[in-house]
Amino acid sequence: MTEGKNLPHSSADVPFRSKELRKQSLIQHTGLVGVIDEGTKTIGFSIYTTPDFKEIAAHRVELSVITPQDGWYEQDPLEMMASINKCAEEAIKQLPEQGFSASDIVTVGITNQRETTIVWDAVTGKPLYNALLWKDIRTSTTVEQIVAKVQDPNHFRSSTGLPISTYFSALKIRWLRDNVPEVRQAIRERRCKAGTVDSWIVWNLTNGALHITDVTNASRTLLMNLETQAWDPVLLKTFGIREEMLPTIHSCSEIFGKITSERSPLRGMTLSGIMGNQQASLLGQMCVKPGQTKNTYRSGCFLLCNTGDKPVFSRHGLLTTVAYKLGPQAPTIYAIEGAVSVAGHALSWLQNKVRILPDSRDAEKYAEMVPTSGDVYFVPAFTGLYAPYWRQNARGIIIGLTQFTRKNHIVRAALESICFQTRDILECMHQECGYEINKLHADGKLTTNNLLMQLQADTIGMPVFRSQLMDSTAFGAAMCAAQADGVNLCQFEPEKRYYENVHYDTFLATTTYVERKERYGKWKRAVERSLGWVIKQKKTREYTEENYRMLSSLPASIFLISSFAMLVHSLAASGQ
Repeated sequence: MTEGKNLPHSSADVPFRSKELRKQSLIQHTGLVGVIDEGTKTIGFSIYTTPDFKEIAAHRVELSVITPQDGWYEQDPLEMMASINKCAEEAIKQLPEQGFSASDIVTVGITNQRETTIVWDAVTGKPLYNALLWKDIRTSTTVEQIVAKVQDPNHFRSSTGLPISTYFSALKIRWLRDNVPEVRQAIRERRCKAGTVDSWIVWNLTNGALHITDVTNASRTLLMNLETQAWDPVLLKTFGIREEMLPTIHSCSEIFGKITSERSPLRGMTLSGIMGNQQASLLGQMCVKPGQTKNTYRSGCFLLCNTGDKPVFSRHGLLTTVAYKLGPQAPTIYAIEGAVSVAGHALSWLQNKVRILPDSRDAEKYAEMVPTSGDVYFVPAFTGLYAPYWRQNARGIIIGLTQFTRKNHIVRAALESICFQTRDILECMHQECGYEINKLHADGKLTTNNLLMQLQADTIGMPVFRSQLMDSTAFGAAMCAAQADGVNLCQFEPEKRYYENVHYDTFLATTTYVERKERYGKWKRAVERSLGWVIKQKKTREYTEENYRMLSSLPASIFLISSFAMLVHSLAASGQ
């Protein structure tokens, strides 16, 4: 078996720089900006100087996930708020050693997990149910009902950029209305409020004075019209949702109001920025020109490509979304988005399920022990394939095994699967948006894996720019809040000025076009073999033990009924 040439581990220009080695700012600080970063797994609060945006304090905590049934994912909204307050308190305690105090925080921004939905009582302020997470699939039946009504899962794509899917908030609100009596009663009594996590956070920070959201979060609800950037009456009627329940839609960057909650350490501070986390990451990666693309590498991957001030509607299943709108009068910038459902999760599977990998964090070390994957391909379609295939009947396969295959080859193939899936989406993005994509910005926890970054560059044949921030989400939200009109802590001009903490490691492709074409062709063949694995069988009547018990009880039932009828008849006859 030919292994091929031994590629270098990394072509990065520089390794991760320590904070001490970064160039120190000579700019006079004008104030601090705080960021509430509410993710699916963690909640954090970060504090940045301006205008150089150096993070000087931060605190993060884990957020628990509740799983009542398979495929059901919930979180406690009250735990969210308690965690936010805790993180803010701990981060503020770190300021004196940096020469600052809480009074130096001029404004606060919010970035949050998208699509996750909360309903609460406007009178008591308490949640009526746990938050339904973006990945919760309990609304599958609701999706089927709506699709049956409109006849096409893409019926609203031209107005919303989204298909009818369990993913989006409209379906979650509808499910809560149909299945939770407390929600139904609150809606009847007109005291039910609903929104994404940003709306819940703002409501609590302002003691119910503000019920708002921004265009990036609203564009993920399947209720906002992309053209009008308002709640669409047709969509509201289709899903049976009253507009009075929903927040008012604003731009991402403007002064929304003051934090007034006595429970919050941020009381008295201004709120001036809200963005969904993947859009904040796009902004934090400085992908501000059409065609600029970023990928966040975590358990899954989220790829967003800036398409400028015109929405691009995909023919290959990519989502159309609002990237950002930096002020009420600023132009709306759009993006197309594709998701890889299984990225880092494939490594966790190798660790926890099949025990090939002792620790997923050691994937780079194990994969580097072999020069190539040995022609092994791993398609991690554990729950089907998403964009651009959209085949729910696909299932995972590992193909190309020989007697010489070692576990190291499989680990390396798992890393390569992340790169191939990313290329699948990049190929679609190039076709859809019409812009030349000539580099890929990368962030997320998995990007610390140098081999993965090198394999990604070699797979797509273009440079990969790894942000040294690793997670640029909070940074993007900080810039969004700081540049709001009336706050003016900075002028967001990425084309004119250098943002000091935006450092990148560059990975250059070391493969030829012929090599890339051959390997990508084999990946596509492997994908073909994973399709159609789940075959729906026609429903036939199965005579289970329960069926037989029911059938066997029929003679006795008939005897009793007929005996009772004869008794009634004889009594009636004797009475005459």
